[in-house]
Amino acid sequence: MSRTIFLELNEINFDYVEHYIQQGRLPGFKALMEEHGVIETEAEQRYEELEPWIQWVTVHSGRAYRDHEIFRLGDIVGRPVPQFFEELESKGHTVGAISPMNAENRLQNAPYFVPDPWTPTEASGSPFVRRLARAVSEAVNANAHGRVGAGTLATVLAGLARFASPRHYGRYASLIARGLRHHWPRAMLLDLLLFDVHNALFRKHRPDLSVLFLNAGAHIQHHYFFNSPACEADRRNPDWYVEPEADPVYEIYELYDMMLRDVRQRFPESRLIVATGLRQVPYPEVTYYYRFTDHADFLQRAGIPGVTGVEPRMSRDFLVHFDSAESAAEAERLLRAATDDEERPLFEEADNRGTDMFVTLTYPHEITPGTTAHINGRTIEDLAAHTALVAIKNGHHHTTGYVIDTAETAASTRDRTIPLPELHDRIVGAV
Repeated sequence: MSRTIFLELNEINFDYVEHYIQQGRLPGFKALMEEHGVIETEAEQRYEELEPWIQWVTVHSGRAYRDHEIFRLGDIVGRPVPQFFEELESKGHTVGAISPMNAENRLQNAPYFVPDPWTPTEASGSPFVRRLARAVSEAVNANAHGRVGAGTLATVLAGLARFASPRHYGRYASLIARGLRHHWPRAMLLDLLLFDVHNALFRKHRPDLSVLFLNAGAHIQHHYFFNSPACEADRRNPDWYVEPEADPVYEIYELYDMMLRDVRQRFPESRLIVATGLRQVPYPEVTYYYRFTDHADFLQRAGIPGVTGVEPRMSRDFLVHFDSAESAAEAERLLRAATDDEERPLFEEADNRGTDMFVTLTYPHEITPGTTAHINGRTIEDLAAHTALVAIKNGHHHTTGYVIDTAETAASTRDRTIPLPELHDRIVGAV
């Protein structure tokens, strides 16, 4: 029986890939595109629905947003939205997954299921794989401020020792060394580790379908699009942010290119489907992204009532739990009224759900020492002491995505565009 690998390269822009191919680089992408072509996908039209945690649910369920109504990262948990993971298992197939975005683990006999770092669902697999899943989640959420706990670091290093492919030792060494100075090699290192974990588990368990989601490309495009020579925007990142000669976008594309060549060499009998869900394009305005270094501490300093817990989510987002609906309602009022000295709002997104609230630090301006926040009649003198820069926003989401399927030919895919929900049926039909 043939097996299928579904590689989810989140938000990669194939126009940029083509730019580097024209320069004689990215031979793995080039070979796949020339032999199997590229199908374009089309997602939602409303920009607020063009979030990856919405669109990957669309892929996994075969339902557009209006039908699945999963709007936030982590909301899939406990919701009656079917996914192809359990759908295929119910038909007698084995399914494994590494880090699928906004997916709930409902599998009964999964050889492995490692959730994405932000969705609160159980991992499946050996005790060590489950422990590594928790460590990866903690490391990803700590990446913005660079402080990773000793236990988390020890588990990630143990994961490297157990799963790292010897052929990638040189890459790991380089990424670890460069990650001491820059953020983007850390994201690349985690993707490389997830790739090696996936390959080791896929080779061992041979499931009928194996899903691997990789996010470093999306993360790096959001941060560093303007450093790419493929970018036609007239903006560039400031030198203090990243060296002008650096091209992190090419670096992650080259890593993915190696992965494509590696998968095809190691598992030539497997059908490979690569999809991006969406793509990113250059962002036209100067916008800063920050996240709190300690969300609970900030809420306490701000006097937000009734907080019983805080769960950091992706980038600027966090989920706050309250002791009552009344506390949540008061907190929403206070957060929406919070401003800086110029009366510019800090939190324009506060989604109150009764006793939980999904909050985004939407403040788009540069935070410098002395930037002051006013909230609940209190003044927080130095907002910079409580936040970490996530990014100067370089890229934003666009409805077009891409699919490469090794069951297709270049002729069969020429000028083809499909609605993104149809990708679900392609995956199910491949198994």
